[in-house]
Amino acid sequence: MIERLKNKWGIESKRRFYKILLVFSVTGIAILLVKPPLFRLTGLTEATSLWIKLPLLLVTYQILLLGIGTLFGEFPFFWNKLRRLGHLFNRSNPHA
Repeated sequence: MIERLKNKWGIESKRRFYKILLVFSVTGIAILLVKPPLFRLTGLTEATSLWIKLPLLLVTYQILLLGIGTLFGEFPFFWNKLRRLGHLFNRSNPHA
């Protein structure tokens, strides 16, 4: 599985692979720490619909991912991943 992901991501070394996984892990923990004050700041509560909270969390996660990725020296990797994700959402529907 590690080799498959390394090939998919275009990563040569296991050290870089584990560093990227560490960035994902730290970002996951960071979003849990940032969520309560972010929700207080924006006035969101537990009663607020998930469909309202989700976009805010996704954007915050992406910003944290880029920031933490930069701290670990992996900004280009995460920037490319987020750019591809953006292209996925911006594709026009040929069947519309």
